[in-house]
Amino acid sequence: MKRLGITLLVLTLIAGFAVAGGQRQAADPNRIVVATDATWPPMQFINEQRELVGFDIDLMRMIAEEAGLEVEFRNTAWDGIFAGLAARQYDAIISSVTITEERRQTMDFSIPYINAGQVLIVRENETGVTTLADLRGRTAGAQIGTTGAFEIQAVSGVELRSYDELGLAIEDLALGRIDGVVADTPIAADFVLQNENYRGRLKIVGEPFTQEFYGIAVQKGNSALLDRLNAALQTLLDSGRVAALEDQWLR
Repeated sequence: MKRLGITLLVLTLIAGFAVAGGQRQAADPNRIVVATDATWPPMQFINEQRELVGFDIDLMRMIAEEAGLEVEFRNTAWDGIFAGLAARQYDAIISSVTITEERRQTMDFSIPYINAGQVLIVRENETGVTTLADLRGRTAGAQIGTTGAFEIQAVSGVELRSYDELGLAIEDLALGRIDGVVADTPIAADFVLQNENYRGRLKIVGEPFTQEFYGIAVQKGNSALLDRLNAALQTLLDSGRVAALEDQWLR
């Protein structure tokens, strides 16, 4: 109850700021502001040159070009990203957002652009663990508010430890402070296969245990923008350009 009360207070404050002038005014229908939490490599992150890069960023730029839109990205913390969309601080979100029925109640989604089921990451020397259920009596970590966290909560006997950023959970796992991490497949692959700090120290076990699809979120009822995004995205999917992005960033 206390957590719910705090959440409602935060949402109320955000809405108040929006009414006071924080709302984005969409004066140009051919220009959109898109929020992303740039802490999820290889989907969206800040590189060594301080540039915003990643699969989602490239995809959004391709969609915008196909749809005749000018796009501005806004780096936004995950814990407030959906409230910001509801408060009309930006027009859309592309940030490894899993399409769920719960989220559909408060926002609309594009057609799916990638399937990214949840996987379990453990230390390289871990044996006998291939599923979340094998961690009963132990602790698993995930980024707060993600489907990975929801999956851990659904398994009786596994303690959830939430983190503001997934990288903090991965570091705790490598240091032995927790026993597993649940994350989307593309992001797990980046940490385990590509990150020099963890390659050879961590591994992905088992197979993806959910069917989850990423989509672009827009404000509820914004069908004009959604139709333009969907038309462009479908063209990119049909042409194989999205598959080429997967080869570039996720293979």
